[in-house]
Amino acid sequence: MGDDLNARLRQLPAVHVLLNSPQGKALTVKYGHNLVAEAASCILEKWRKRLVSFPQEGPLVATPELLGLSREIAVYLEKLSTPHFQRVVNATGIILHTNLGRSVLCQQAREALERAASGYTNLEYILEEGSRGERYAHVEGLFQKLTGAESAIVVNNNAAGILLVLHTLAAGKEVIVSRGELVEIGGSFRIPEVLKLGGVKLVEVGTTNRTHLDDYREAINENTGLILKVHTSNYRVMGFTSSVNREELAKLAHEQELPFVEDLGSGALLDLSVYGLKDEPTIGEALKAGVDVISFSGDKLLGGPQAGVILGKADYLARMKKNHLMRALRIDKFTVAALEATLREYLRPDAVMQNIPIYAMLTASLAELKSKGEQIQAALAEYSEQVEITVQNTVAQMGGGSLPGQEIPSIGLAINFPRLSATETEEAFRTRVAVPVLGYILKDQFILDLRTLLPGDEEIIIEGIKQLIQETPQ
Repeated sequence: MGDDLNARLRQLPAVHVLLNSPQGKALTVKYGHNLVAEAASCILEKWRKRLVSFPQEGPLVATPELLGLSREIAVYLEKLSTPHFQRVVNATGIILHTNLGRSVLCQQAREALERAASGYTNLEYILEEGSRGERYAHVEGLFQKLTGAESAIVVNNNAAGILLVLHTLAAGKEVIVSRGELVEIGGSFRIPEVLKLGGVKLVEVGTTNRTHLDDYREAINENTGLILKVHTSNYRVMGFTSSVNREELAKLAHEQELPFVEDLGSGALLDLSVYGLKDEPTIGEALKAGVDVISFSGDKLLGGPQAGVILGKADYLARMKKNHLMRALRIDKFTVAALEATLREYLRPDAVMQNIPIYAMLTASLAELKSKGEQIQAALAEYSEQVEITVQNTVAQMGGGSLPGQEIPSIGLAINFPRLSATETEEAFRTRVAVPVLGYILKDQFILDLRTLLPGDEEIIIEGIKQLIQETPQ
């Protein structure tokens, strides 16, 4: 058996033989000598290990032919050259899906990114004066106009925003916050830990479900730096609850000459109650209620790029702009470009709902979604024996830590391949089609929710289903 194995190992070609074969030369032209040589070495080593480790009591693995090895090398190189970061179809029904990149940028923002990527910009340059400027100036005026804020700063995310606010206004001091607002955000990051990194001492008041104004008042002392309110945008405490509204907290803070800061989380510029979505204050409302400094995310209800937006009183923000942390937390030219373009859409309220993708998804009627589903059904009617597609009512949600517990009626497609389970179908859409399509399983059915589709996604789904029909044994 050992001699037989050694003979088979010797039959494996050398790397240079593979590279000099017609297939190897063609791959070298496409991928370059070094990558093809690396791939050939990896494939040969894989086969050596398979031959050596094969159980003695079983038949030896037949040595692959040269053509077979070349095919394996081609597959290896194709996988290596395929971007790991790729486009997917979101059919989960979660509009702001954190794992899928949250908000999709509007067309104007995408065009702005292309301009920023393809040439130099006036990122920190004042063209009218011929002097150095601030990168935040491109969006500060827009935020002032849209919210009534005195000043604005943008950092790379909302956690960074809160970190900068706390470090600037209350480092070495105490920050008062309700126990019911000590939230954990995505990736197991918690507000108390962010506060500690900001160099402040956390003072918890009240209980998880009930906090009163006197709880805040009694906690104030000579070492208090500020009062912090955290909007619980990613969960709700229901039942026997009580919290202090921002107007009361603002009055208390100002009586004690303390800054009143709110982590607003999602950061909506629009009143979403007209669309049946409640309990989400607008940025303008919070500022009018007396909040001195507000921090929120750019890629949630604003519909822009990832960013941490800080708005509020000019004197407080002026101090933040001088904080040395700004260098570590500042945004790049791409965020500036996309954010400015997104904000300019809000200058035309009549167009916002159609031009910003998350709001186009949110406001799509059930009739529109049903029609979309029926069109997909009709396009695949000739394959009715190979796949069953049913249009049905579903429930979508905003996601991304926004509007927790609020359901959005939607329409979905239940996809059933006779020879595939729901789990196998979900995996097939995720791994075997040209553009991965992500849905969910409910009651042993694989569902594609249509509310979160972008224009053109219907065609991707249709082609994906056709591909799976061809590859699935009938």
